[in-house]
Amino acid sequence: MKLIDFFVIDACIPELTATDRNGVIREMVDKLSECGAIDEAEKEAVARACIARENHGSTGFGKGVAVPHVKHPAIKKMAAAIARSTVGVDFAALDRAPVYTIVLLLSSDSEPDNHLAAMERIFRHLQRDNFRRFLRQADTTEAMRDLIIEADEMQES
Repeated sequence: MKLIDFFVIDACIPELTATDRNGVIREMVDKLSECGAIDEAEKEAVARACIARENHGSTGFGKGVAVPHVKHPAIKKMAAAIARSTVGVDFAALDRAPVYTIVLLLSSDSEPDNHLAAMERIFRHLQRDNFRRFLRQADTTEAMRDLIIEADEMQES
């Protein structure tokens, strides 16, 4: 499984307008809906489910990164996006530091194995200091796309 297989590049957000956790999740879900990854009628339910998941335990794992994710029946095909905040967002991260890079993953509730595989792939790359640093500096969707492609190429070698 490659990142490019499930990332919706056009849904990546180089500069978030939202400044709080729930607003960030809603903005990212809206963008995925605009790109056709989520049915317009289901986007509020998906956002609420993602926020509810976040309320059970923060996905801010530290180092300026959060990976909100949810499995939901409205999701027909796994979809992910990256968003960047230059001001930082409080995600109640483990290290208590603000989050600057958010990776949102939405999966069908009928494919938990694929969800886990995608999460593992995302976390493997986010553990790399260079990948996190370059994501935080990526100020265009093209730069984000290039980083995803480069990460996939590094994985193959």
